[in-house]
Amino acid sequence: MILPLYINYPSWIHPEIFPGLPLLGLLRWYGLMYIFAFGTAFLVLKKLLREGALDGLNADGTMRKASEDDIFSFIATGIVFLLIGARVFSTLIYDTSGIYLKKPWLIFWPFQNGRFTGLAGMSYHGGFIGGFVGTIFWCWKNKVSFLKWTDSMVTAIPLGYTFGRIGNFMNGELYGRITTAPWGMVFPHAEKFSASKAWVQDFMAKIGMEASTNLVNLPRHPSQLYESFFEGLVLFSIIWFFHKRKPFDGFLIALYSGGYGIFRFFIEYFREPDADIGYRFATESNAPLYMNTSLLNISTGQILCFLMILAGIGFALTGWLVNKRKSK
Repeated sequence: MILPLYINYPSWIHPEIFPGLPLLGLLRWYGLMYIFAFGTAFLVLKKLLREGALDGLNADGTMRKASEDDIFSFIATGIVFLLIGARVFSTLIYDTSGIYLKKPWLIFWPFQNGRFTGLAGMSYHGGFIGGFVGTIFWCWKNKVSFLKWTDSMVTAIPLGYTFGRIGNFMNGELYGRITTAPWGMVFPHAEKFSASKAWVQDFMAKIGMEASTNLVNLPRHPSQLYESFFEGLVLFSIIWFFHKRKPFDGFLIALYSGGYGIFRFFIEYFREPDADIGYRFATESNAPLYMNTSLLNISTGQILCFLMILAGIGFALTGWLVNKRKSK
């Protein structure tokens, strides 16, 4: 007997923290993860505040000691702009129904078919752009150095992002492509395949899976956890190593943009694209989404990540040239 070489998604995990209970059933893990994310960002910024990384940041060159009130104000502004950017970007870029163009007020309407869903559907890249604009606005309003505050912001982001992807995992969404890896996981809401197909039978034989119905739910890469680890913990470790060693202000912005773009670009090969969007570029018109048949099949996320990589390189080169000119 072949032991199963896959993992079943834990049956005790539900999107709701207290499923089935009145009112408490509205509390969802994804929303709680946002609270953890913003709380973590605050703790990192508070650590940077104690180190003096946020002092002396007036644009006119005068000294100014940053305070916890500055951090609260900074994060609050960033949260508002981030949520707006993430939601708007998601509804305009990833929604193909066109309903939000016809009824834009639904973008921030937290109910669907009379049921509370929260703001279901957020785009990381939209949140990144929104948060970036919010940072520009806050720094302009408070007359402080944009580069230093943004360097601090991107130092705090990855740890918070870790919780965001864990929230996706708890929701059982944004899962990856099918895999025979022993850590492959059967997500309950993933696409099922006909057990009568030869390739499905071969796939099942490799992992010791037996079909109990005509439709089979095959294990997939837990890509949310890949992202949580590499785009969260690993990227934070890299940025934290350089936060006291950066050669110029703005270096961490470039490091974050390029680093996230690189990690996410390659993890996209394991993550299944949205079914209603598919690939932006593909080697064949009917290339399947549930498995990777070519490295030239490019998703929307990979295009956006490639732009982030270019932006990171451009920011690094510009900062290096400006710093070199100042040092002469």
